[in-house]
Amino acid sequence: MSEQVTIHGEVDSGFGPVADAFRRNFLRHGEIGAAVAVFDGDRPVVDLWAGHRDRTRRVAWERDTMAPVWSSTKGMAAFAVASAVSRGWLDYEDPVAMHWPEFAAHGKESITVRQLLDHQAGLAALDRPFRLKDMADLDRMAVVLAEQKPLWRPGTRHGYHPITAGLYQGELLRRVDPRHRTLGRIFAEDIAAPLGAEFYIGLPDEVSLDRVATLSATEGLDILRYERDLPVRIGIQLYSKRGLSFRALNSPQVGAPARAARREFLSVESPAAGGVGTARALARVYGAAAKQTGELPIDATVLDRLALAETADDVPAEDLVLLTPSRYHLGFRKSRGSFRFGTDKRAYGTTGYGGSFGFADPATGLGFGYVMNRLGMAVLDDIRSRDLREALLRCR
Repeated sequence: MSEQVTIHGEVDSGFGPVADAFRRNFLRHGEIGAAVAVFDGDRPVVDLWAGHRDRTRRVAWERDTMAPVWSSTKGMAAFAVASAVSRGWLDYEDPVAMHWPEFAAHGKESITVRQLLDHQAGLAALDRPFRLKDMADLDRMAVVLAEQKPLWRPGTRHGYHPITAGLYQGELLRRVDPRHRTLGRIFAEDIAAPLGAEFYIGLPDEVSLDRVATLSATEGLDILRYERDLPVRIGIQLYSKRGLSFRALNSPQVGAPARAARREFLSVESPAAGGVGTARALARVYGAAAKQTGELPIDATVLDRLALAETADDVPAEDLVLLTPSRYHLGFRKSRGSFRFGTDKRAYGTTGYGGSFGFADPATGLGFGYVMNRLGMAVLDDIRSRDLREALLRCR
């Protein structure tokens, strides 16, 4: 990338360090195309984009370019669940089987909504083969999900549920919503539309794929040039095609990550990994949550729970799937250990495979969103996202 990279957009006074870090991502860290946004409540203070939508660098990244964000989708799904809690449709401590009786099969009768959200249910992979096309048949999928046996004793450990988390949450919300809407519809109608946030869990047919950036896998020497946190133990499992990490990351089988920018993937509602949107949308939603602007259909008491600095959770820190210490809370990651974001431990958000990230910082009222199309290989903390977050801490 030439040092003449052009950064587009606007930055409020006092937020210049974020723009500087964004530029360095192109000069030092192999960025192809990307966008970063920060909202102070409902007000944008950083809105930047640059680079190209494709690996060959022929198509410019525009203001309205969207990108598949993989697990950054989980945060938007968690807000949909939080809205259901606020409306009294369910409670975080309810047994899932209270609302979904068939779920109780194979010793799952005591699993709570909170444990499901916090990756403690032991349902990180499915025993039965399940592919992308099968995910569109919600009734059939509900049967498969209910029949799954936990892979560890629920509530005793946690292990990331890369794809299945959203499937279980989606079926739960479909059952408690009075209109039996899907999670994607709840998010679209009750959260995204009122905020004007362009983020989709299930891309509508009328939204052109020309607006979606093509993802690019990091390969060859670029791995050594740009990556600092290689998932060696996970890599061994993926190479050998065995182990819990391999099973979880391939269950259901949705295709290679770099091929996410295709209609057949994005049109299917996958609330854990299938979202597509702008950095601006992520920051807009998280900003409304962080500052409690009243725009979200979520009570202040529920938002306060999301922002708890200390959570009553005594499961070991080691993640059985990601093979690294992590902490989850009501569907979000928390700032813990070496993986820090936001001002203090109240911050919450979700990362996505390849580097995307969105989070709320209740201490400052700021919401952050970052999307890109070069898929990095860090387990949790991509260097590009980390540099942007650290720059944000130096602002104002």
